Amino acid sequence: MKEVGEVSVQYGPPAQMNVHLKGRDLLTLQNYTADELKYLLWMASDLKQRIKHKGEYLPLMQGKSLAMIFEKRSTRTRLSAETGFALLGGHPSFLTTQDIHLGTNESLTDTARVLSSMTNAILARVYKHDDLDLMTKEATIPIINGLSDLYHPLQILADYLTLQEHYGGLNGLTVTWIGDGNNILHSIMMSAAKLGMHLRIATPKGFEPDLRITQITEQYSKEYGTKLLLTTDPLEAADGANVLVTDTWISMGQEEEKKERLKAFQGYQITMQTAKSAASNWTFLHCLPRKPEEVDDEVFYSPRSLVFQEAENRKWTIMAVMVSLLTDYSPQLQKPTF
Repeated sequence: MKEVGEVSVQYGPPAQMNVHLKGRDLLTLQNYTADELKYLLWMASDLKQRIKHKGEYLPLMQGKSLAMIFEKRSTRTRLSAETGFALLGGHPSFLTTQDIHLGTNESLTDTARVLSSMTNAILARVYKHDDLDLMTKEATIPIINGLSDLYHPLQILADYLTLQEHYGGLNGLTVTWIGDGNNILHSIMMSAAKLGMHLRIATPKGFEPDLRITQITEQYSKEYGTKLLLTTDPLEAADGANVLVTDTWISMGQEEEKKERLKAFQGYQITMQTAKSAASNWTFLHCLPRKPEEVDDEVFYSPRSLVFQEAENRKWTIMAVMVSLLTDYSPQLQKPTF
């Protein structure tokens, strides 16, 4: 049985991909090749099909523990990691700055070394991406980015799995971003071209994506033969889009900028009027939590909206990351068409 919007899946001799991720970190999708990204999505599809739809028990994390450091509050990242790791037989430990000495009586260096001796991986949701870079230097176990000011790779893997399920493939899709030049957009920019997706980006003046990341994205577009548009006009960006994507205009830590940001983003709300410029098979994504000024109810709760399938897929993609970085398990599902 498949969910609404999901393509059928088959079992058989698994196609081989020469991908070995065990022991790697996941800080940014920039560090992952096209085949490695496809492998993670394949793994997520495999786990979802075997565990959710076939009712199999796969204790692939038996005897392993996950340290979860959260400087920022979370719903989907926390729940997907905790329930996913436990479902695989592992033990997740949720740690905030109120629970451990990090940043108060103990340095990040010492914390990374201690956790390396007691757990098998660290998932960290932090304010500064530099803290993740330091963690990878000091830890001897994989570090997984649960969100930083620069990137949110786990979210984008879930987005891609959702689109893979809905459209039956990613190659050739046009993804349109309408909103802030933030960490979600940066992760899309670091990966979309590798999977054959065209990217159209609309941000207000002064809220563009990071210049260095934009330059890398332009190189990717040339390398992989995809199209890239950067504009300040949401309707221009929406033209011909298969996927309309937005996110919060005011991220955690930016609350003092709320008045300025709401003024700057006037005209950026995604509505059915926006969708009139999109392709006939358009869909909508939002990583949540959502506010009405970003997208109206008519779009958000419409059949075109994949946001709740997208939210659930956070669980299956984070499980795929943990299995890939911590075990030698290979997917048993036939490799999907990407």
